[in-house]
Amino acid sequence: MPSRSTTNLLKQLRSFMQNASYVNETIQAYIVPSSDPHGSEYLAGCDEHRAYISGFTGSAGTAVVTEKQALLWTDGRYFLQASQQLDENWTLMKEGLPQTPSQGTWLTKNLPMGSRVGVDPKVYSHDKFVSLQKVLEGAGQKLIPIEGNLVEAVWVDRPNRPTNPVHPLGLHYTGMPLKNKFRDIQSAMKEKHAKYLVLTKLDEIAWFLNLRGGDIKYNPVFFSYVVLAENSYVIFINPKQYNEEIGQHLKAESGDIKFQVESYESIGCYLKEISKNVDGGFVWFSDAAGYDLTSTIPKKSLLTEMTPVQLMKAIKNSVEIEGMKRAHIKDAVALCCYFSWLEKEVASGAKITEISGANKLEQLRSEQEDYVGLSFDTISSVGPHGAIIHYSPSESTDVPITNQTVYLCDSGGQYKDGTTDVTRTMHFGTPSDLEKKTYTLVLKGQLQLGRAVFPSKIKGNCLDSLARQFLWEVGLDYGHGTGHGIGSYLNVHEGPMGISWKPIPDDPGLDAGMFVSNEPGYYEDGLFGARIEDIVQIVPANTTYNFNQRGFLTFHTITLVPKQTKMIDVAMLTDREIKQLNDYHVECRQKIGPLLEKPGYMEAKQWLWKETEPISR
Repeated sequence: MPSRSTTNLLKQLRSFMQNASYVNETIQAYIVPSSDPHGSEYLAGCDEHRAYISGFTGSAGTAVVTEKQALLWTDGRYFLQASQQLDENWTLMKEGLPQTPSQGTWLTKNLPMGSRVGVDPKVYSHDKFVSLQKVLEGAGQKLIPIEGNLVEAVWVDRPNRPTNPVHPLGLHYTGMPLKNKFRDIQSAMKEKHAKYLVLTKLDEIAWFLNLRGGDIKYNPVFFSYVVLAENSYVIFINPKQYNEEIGQHLKAESGDIKFQVESYESIGCYLKEISKNVDGGFVWFSDAAGYDLTSTIPKKSLLTEMTPVQLMKAIKNSVEIEGMKRAHIKDAVALCCYFSWLEKEVASGAKITEISGANKLEQLRSEQEDYVGLSFDTISSVGPHGAIIHYSPSESTDVPITNQTVYLCDSGGQYKDGTTDVTRTMHFGTPSDLEKKTYTLVLKGQLQLGRAVFPSKIKGNCLDSLARQFLWEVGLDYGHGTGHGIGSYLNVHEGPMGISWKPIPDDPGLDAGMFVSNEPGYYEDGLFGARIEDIVQIVPANTTYNFNQRGFLTFHTITLVPKQTKMIDVAMLTDREIKQLNDYHVECRQKIGPLLEKPGYMEAKQWLWKETEPISR
């Protein structure tokens, strides 16, 4: 992952920070977040401002450019990648480490009193703007919303905003018509005295409308806004993406609820109009909505907190639950075929590389029913590349998969009935003692979290240490969260819940019907990475007691791909862990084995049986 020079880009950006054609008054710093007008994690090419100005391509990070310095904050997933991609102009700020100051703290300590810090309010969220504004004002500095993105002023050949086709998703996949979702949302709005609810997050909009698109790679969403009122809603979308099929779908699913369609760009004007007629109620936004939109509403009429849609979407209905299970069974078939094929090819001496391996896996997924595409860029990583947590092979980094190194494959698919995300770590030769020991520590943590029983509504943060315990005991750890929510034919990373070492502000607590990942790991820079990831469904637990009638929950693993026993130091496992892994492998055989009993799949079945042989001490 070589760096590229940013010298000229930074020179131009700094000149625009002082140019009256772009700023009303000189600014001393400019912040470039990793976001778009919808708070998306993954971005369309036209919104990759931070990647363009810094050269760092990871999905998370914030750039701060001053008159003399350029800094990039990112989290532990990307420390290694950022250190390789940033050129000499940039200072890497390792977010999450005790010695690393926050962006606000750094700005107040390094800029003089009276300094002006600029941001593009379209891509800077309301909560971040208000929080940083308070910090800067305390130091005699100002946060200034800048009309027009300054990075775009230096961006040559910036891509256009996508306008890809949008399609209805039928009730046999969604399980609930739009009109039912509307009524549930209305109930939540009444409790908050909200006259309007503004949906800005693209996955929330897609879920509410039972529509899917393709404007962001791997994410079946489309650029739009929706505003809900008491008995109606308005969609703001590019007219090129709206057609008769969508109109008929919305009429059929809306029942007696009225709707209208406006252009994507008119959202700001519409909000200014409704702000005049709130009459004692509120206009409700997610606190992650862009500050440019929330600032159109008078403060007395503004409500900013997690929308009801986010939690409704996270708790899957019975149709979505069955769809997620089906999607993971199909995905397991593809992965068993892939790993069987890969092991055979490597043993034969064939040259299979990170990229050609990833391409083969995508082809095998495409053979499954209702497959739409990948859910993210496949992390097909050999040896040292596995230590780059979100590594993506390119032509300049592509290397062969051999029997000499660890192979880490983190991949997922989008199916009309569900979204998948699974990681397996393998060695096609003889793993070293260090590789086996660390892999086994990761496995022990994953097994412990997977069998956890916990009270309903407990925050995911409370469970995180279960996955880290065995690594911590020997002084090891990993720099990413342990679990994220996952969509139902939606974004592979979905809030509001999660399992992480740091608190998740909007986490409502874990509840039955949610799906999250269980993915501890360990990364030895320059040598290898080990991660094991399953998707787990949160289900009621059968407990002897029920303290305060709270109800207890546990996890049911729906990923059904063997975990390579060759990588395990069995002496490190307890009898309980051995039984848990053996039982899991029996389930893999029972549910996936019959699907491999057809021409062209028999070698995959033989591989599945080999990989699921019971282990014992």
